[in-house]
Amino acid sequence: MTAFRTLDDAGSLQGKRVLLRVDLNVPMEGARVTDATRIERIVPTIREIADGGGRVVLLAHFGRPKGKPVVADSLKQVVSALSDRLGRPVAFAEDCIGEAASSAISALKDGDVLLLENTRFHSGEETNETGFVAALAANGDVFVNEAFSAAHRAHASTEGLAHVLPAYAGRLMQAELDALTKGLEAPSRPVIALVGGAKVSSKIDLLQNLVAKVDMLVIGGGMANTFLHAQGKAVGKSLCEKDLAETALRILDAAASAKCRIILPVDAVVAAEFKANAAHETVGVDAVSETGMILDAGPASVAEIDAAIDEAATLVWNGPLGAFELTPFDAATVAAARHAAERTMAGKLVSVAGGGDTVAALNHAGVADDFSYVSTAGGAFLEWLEGKVLPGVEALRDKG
Repeated sequence: MTAFRTLDDAGSLQGKRVLLRVDLNVPMEGARVTDATRIERIVPTIREIADGGGRVVLLAHFGRPKGKPVVADSLKQVVSALSDRLGRPVAFAEDCIGEAASSAISALKDGDVLLLENTRFHSGEETNETGFVAALAANGDVFVNEAFSAAHRAHASTEGLAHVLPAYAGRLMQAELDALTKGLEAPSRPVIALVGGAKVSSKIDLLQNLVAKVDMLVIGGGMANTFLHAQGKAVGKSLCEKDLAETALRILDAAASAKCRIILPVDAVVAAEFKANAAHETVGVDAVSETGMILDAGPASVAEIDAAIDEAATLVWNGPLGAFELTPFDAATVAAARHAAERTMAGKLVSVAGGGDTVAALNHAGVADDFSYVSTAGGAFLEWLEGKVLPGVEALRDKG
């Protein structure tokens, strides 16, 4: 049973004005949405509320307009893509509070859908100002939060509203919370975490939290070079934060105390330059030359990672194992992702992944749909993994 209030707890929404906080911060090229994933993921909740006779009033932000109206950040530009994916008309109001909003909401019939203008056009949104929260709340009977990706911000439309209206998690938020609970809060063990990416400095909190919670931790990407350097191995011209060697050793010590097995590369794909199809060779991590640059984990490392995934019941993945955007330095990431996907599809692994590069890497490997859950949330996903409290989530917690 979930610890959060969901739509199942809301009762009938017939005739009610439902303020539905969604994430419509989608990539655009001119007037065209180039990736509609975030829109597609909110469609089921919008339909469920509308089909139940609720009057759906969508709240969202777009870009960083810093509390003032900016034409380039108007949500009007996503109405067409939203209506298209939803398969029904979507009305638009030129403001999210005041006369423009209230008159548009008054015109709604049961089952209608309305998108209000960018909440960040008002400074009260990001400061969670009580007057702005009240102005938003005046237009709704119920608040439903569907934007996990913004749940790490204590903003008016993500956290403030949950304290002044009956508040519930939407289906996407519910799926995200259920997946993350299965990933770290109440996982099937053993748990393996795979953390990659460029820099240790951006993931110190994450690594320190994970070593206390998981049974095995794979460290890959440029981050691994810092750990190899800390262990006295030469990393040549590889990306490496040498000033964080002591931090890396502290994390290794913490892992040993917590009986968390650390898995670092044992071999590496090395090139002299950072570019696609650069001349390269595979060497042991003890044999990287002064001019060499580690761009991927080697096959022996992948075999060790695959074997560890085979032992695990739960996988949490954040970040690639190498420079996956450049062929052939995508090989380790693709191989490990496909192996994890096979285990998941066979019912032997619960796999939860998230973060921008991670989603791109799993899409590149062709297996994003084969993982148990892939989060598009980015910052919120990372902060959850770091063990931080997410205000927008806490506000939905069932205190019963």
